[in-house]
Order: sequence, then C-alpha cells, then structure tokens
Amino acid sequence: MLELAAAMLAGVAIFVIVIGVFGRPVADPVQVRLTSFTSGPTRTLEELELERPIFDRTLRPFVGRFAGLAQRLTSPRRASRTEHRLALAGFPGGIRTIDFLGLKIIAAAAGFVIGFVLFGLLGRSPLTGAIIGIVLGALGYVGLEFWLGRQASARQRAILRAVPDTLDLLTISVRAGLGFEGALSKVVEKTQGPLSEEFSRALAEIRVGRARRDALRDVLERTDVQAVATFIGAIIQAENLGVPIAKVLQIQSEQLRIERRQRAEEAAARAPIKMLLPLVGCIFPAMFIVILGPALILIIKSLGNL
Repeated sequence: MLELAAAMLAGVAIFVIVIGVFGRPVADPVQVRLTSFTSGPTRTLEELELERPIFDRTLRPFVGRFAGLAQRLTSPRRASRTEHRLALAGFPGGIRTIDFLGLKIIAAAAGFVIGFVLFGLLGRSPLTGAIIGIVLGALGYVGLEFWLGRQASARQRAILRAVPDTLDLLTISVRAGLGFEGALSKVVEKTQGPLSEEFSRALAEIRVGRARRDALRDVLERTDVQAVATFIGAIIQAENLGVPIAKVLQIQSEQLRIERRQRAEEAAARAPIKMLLPLVGCIFPAMFIVILGPALILIIKSLGNL
C-alpha cells in the first residue's frame, strides 16, 4: 500500500508539472497585435457583450420573436400612442415600441398559462382554469400599460421639479455672457435628471445643424409638461421677435417660482383630506379599542353576574 501511494503521488506530481508547463493559454495573435496599437488591453467580444444591458442580452431576442405578431395585431394609431407614452416615460430600459408590444403579448400569454395550469390542470377544473387564465392574461396585458403610465407620470413630476432650478442656471449663464447654446451646455454639465437628458439631446441636434425651434419643440413633445411648454414657447417667440433672451428667461424664472410656491400651497391644503382616510381607518379604531375596551369588559362581567 505504501508503494502504491508513493506511485500515485508521483503520478499526480508529474501530471501537475506537465499541465503547468504545457497547459498555459496560448495568446491570440490578433489580440496581441491589437494591444500593441492601443494604450491598454483591448476588450474581447465576450466583454463587449457583457457590457450590454441584461434586457438586450436575454429578453430582447425572445421578445423579438413576438414582434411581428404584435405589429400585425396593433393598429398604427395604437402603435403611435404607445410610442408617445414610451417617449414620455423616457424609453425605460431602452424599450422601443415593438419591444413593448411584444412584452404585452408575452405577459398576456404567461398569465393565461399560469392560471390554466394552476387552477385548471392541477385543480382538475379546466373551465375554471380557462376563466382564471383569461383574467390573469388580461391583467398582465393591462398591467404593463399601468406600469408605463406610472413611469411617465414619475418622469413628468421629476421634470416639473427640476424646471425652476434649471431655468435659474440658464438665466445666470445667459446674463453672464454665454449664448443660448453655451448656457444650455452649462446646464447639461451641471445638472442631472430627465430634463437635463432632454436638453442634452436637443443640444446635440442643434450642433448637427437642426433648427433650434424644431429641437425645442421635440423636447416639448417628449416631456408634455406645462412649465416646459411655457418656457419653450417663450424662447421660440423671443427668437422670432428678436427680444433679448436674457430678459425672457428672467421673467420665466420668476413666474415658474411663483407657480412652484402655489403648487406647494395647494399640496399643503390637500394634506388634511388625504390624512382623513388613514386617520379614520387606522387610528380611530385603535383609540376606540383602548378607550372602550375596559368599559365593555366591565359591562360584560356585570351582565354575567346578573
């Protein structure tokens, strides 16, 4: 046994030595050649693929199989409305119109299959399973629309909150001597959020030669916020009439701050009404239990002694 163990250890040692000497990964000559032309190591196709969002790497190819079906089942008017809502939501996750329509079909099919399998096949009631599957499929189909509406509303609220501060910075930059494009670039550099992203896109379109009014009108269509509409309308009107933009921006900034104060006062006035439901439904019952509970116990004991 000792000789056998020594032989096995010697064999393992020889195997490790061979793997260590001859098992080194051979460098790709193309990779070595590319590295010599760059300051750092070049990334492989696998690394570039892993840098893409997980939706693009996993779900998008699967959703693409339903794209043609979704396009045939959806009317052009419905597709245009969906595209507008996706633009208001900022195209979350890079989802395009055809991808979202395919996701709705997948959600509806998944809801139907889950309901039919759980309540039909496993519950031994195919009719009940079919009905519940249809209900779950409808919920999955409508649920994505509800989710998209929530995303669009949240983005519009974020834009509305950012408009006064962004306009103040734009006004200061213009009054300091910068042109409108330069001031817009300074705003994009110093701020973050959906409004900054929209201005960055508009600025890029202006730099490639598109008219300023057209780029700003596209921002209005992608945001659909009244404060942004007022601001962009004033800028376009000032450009058409030759009015100094600095004065227009100052007036708009003051007006937007007044509107923000009015919205805050309105929200504060609605707060007592919103507090009424949790107050009646949660706090009052607990108070009644604490106050009336001992009295009820005493009354029950008294009636029992009679």
